[in-house]
Amino acid sequence: MITHKKLANGFSYIEVKNSSAEAKVALQGAHIFHYKRVNEEPILWLSEVSDFEYGKAIRGGVPVCWPWFGFNEDKSLPQHGFARISMWEFVLSDEVDEKTTALTFRLSHDEKTLQMWHHKFLLELKITISDRLTMELKTTNLDDKSFEISQALHTYFSVSDICETTVKGLDKKPYLDALTWKNEVQNGDISFNQEVDRVYQEVDGEIVLKDKNRIIHIKNQGSSSVVVWNPWIEKTSRMSAMNKDAYKWMVCVESANAFDDKKVLKPQESHTLVATIF
Repeated sequence: MITHKKLANGFSYIEVKNSSAEAKVALQGAHIFHYKRVNEEPILWLSEVSDFEYGKAIRGGVPVCWPWFGFNEDKSLPQHGFARISMWEFVLSDEVDEKTTALTFRLSHDEKTLQMWHHKFLLELKITISDRLTMELKTTNLDDKSFEISQALHTYFSVSDICETTVKGLDKKPYLDALTWKNEVQNGDISFNQEVDRVYQEVDGEIVLKDKNRIIHIKNQGSSSVVVWNPWIEKTSRMSAMNKDAYKWMVCVESANAFDDKKVLKPQESHTLVATIF
């Protein structure tokens, strides 16, 4: 079942329920902010105090960072690009069967985007909701010249306790430590007892997120970079739309095309970033 809903302030979203799972996707940002399999706890983390207001990014779920990841050289432009705070067009729904529902959203250039980023484009996000969550973000260059993108499906995962959480699958992978701006190499699994903000490269296998209650698998296509982030105590206390202890219950494992993995698209060329969570 697919239902169009609005909050009291008019903020629009789509709710999906099938025999496998349920999900909620905001039209702003084509932002999935809730995904839960039947008889399980939510897989995506959502801040209890997140803003659901037009023009403000939702804190949690899966923000779409595009057409740049992180800060732009022009600091007046929005961090992580404009896609996550833009209104997308809901173009297609497909109830494949009782267990599977697919939603497709579209964003294209307009006067506002061309002021921030001087390129013509078509961005499409297909979200398939079943006992696994699949997100396919396709960029097509509609311009008459090449352009460069960096991007991420900035997934916030819900965990039972960050101190008992590990991320597997990145051993021996090189990474940029965004806290020190030094290049390092991962040794073993990732565990958490302080702030972590790393961009891994040369990633070609499955990522496994494990806490004391469950194991989550993450498989990416069209990507060889993965971002792992937890803000820890001090930074969380300074962040907007987060309770001061929120770092305990979340970790971001982001499917990305970042830094060395950024993409250059020629006119009429497309690239698709795919993340599957199961």
